[in-house]
Amino acid sequence: MADAQRRPHQPRPPSPDVVKVRSLFISDVHLGTRGCQSEQLIDFLRHHDAETLFLVGDIIDGWRLRSSWHWPKTHNAVVQELVELARQGRRLVYVPGNHDEFLRDYAGAMFAGIEVVERAIHRGLDGRDYLVVHGDHFDVVVRHARWLALLGDAGYRAALACNVWLNWIRARFGLAYWSFSSWAKLRVKNAVNHIGQFEQVLSSEARQHGVQGVICGHIHHAAIHDQFGVRYINTGDWVESCTGVVERYDGQFEIIRWVDAQRRRTSAESDLVPFVKAVA
Repeated sequence: MADAQRRPHQPRPPSPDVVKVRSLFISDVHLGTRGCQSEQLIDFLRHHDAETLFLVGDIIDGWRLRSSWHWPKTHNAVVQELVELARQGRRLVYVPGNHDEFLRDYAGAMFAGIEVVERAIHRGLDGRDYLVVHGDHFDVVVRHARWLALLGDAGYRAALACNVWLNWIRARFGLAYWSFSSWAKLRVKNAVNHIGQFEQVLSSEARQHGVQGVICGHIHHAAIHDQFGVRYINTGDWVESCTGVVERYDGQFEIIRWVDAQRRRTSAESDLVPFVKAVA
């Protein structure tokens, strides 16, 4: 944080392919951990111009920072980027999660133009009202067995470290990226709290609030569906999948898988170069 106070924030560079959207939802960034894909997130933010940005919990990983301090310049740059968006007049709403639960004590406050709230109601252009919560209150692991959640968190970090070596070996054999940690976490999560159960409980909570949808994070599993009578939207994470949810001006919500989007953009640019040279 000290670097942010000493150095003025660099202005956001103009990008020719910025997509204007009404709302943007991200969660589970886990700043303060080695698994955080901060550079990918900055790139994602700079390619999407949203009126409102919802930070749906676990943006900062207070659990990890308390046990081992890790805060590189790129994590500072994410904070600077968010503050700059607020300074430019964008609305930023921060709904804390379990890893940044220390911010729940400041619900109703505003820091650097960022609103901190316990939960929010978002009126979508599709005519639905959405309950915006992180979702940890409805996870049996976090709610009733915090020690088990902490143990699982330690194991998950170890699995993330395995990703580096596993995918180095896979690359040597010409195989595509595969996330061992994502696979392992889903298997462990299913053993205690099935994703479907989590989604059903969150959908039920939305109905109890008299709204027609819920937008959450927490389980690092991006999804949009209507299986339980309301629109369920999960934003995913920025540790592995690098996913966010956008609300477009036609009222549609869409999951953006940023690594895939970058790959498509790079491929399109490489296809264009030979054409440009041929024309020249």
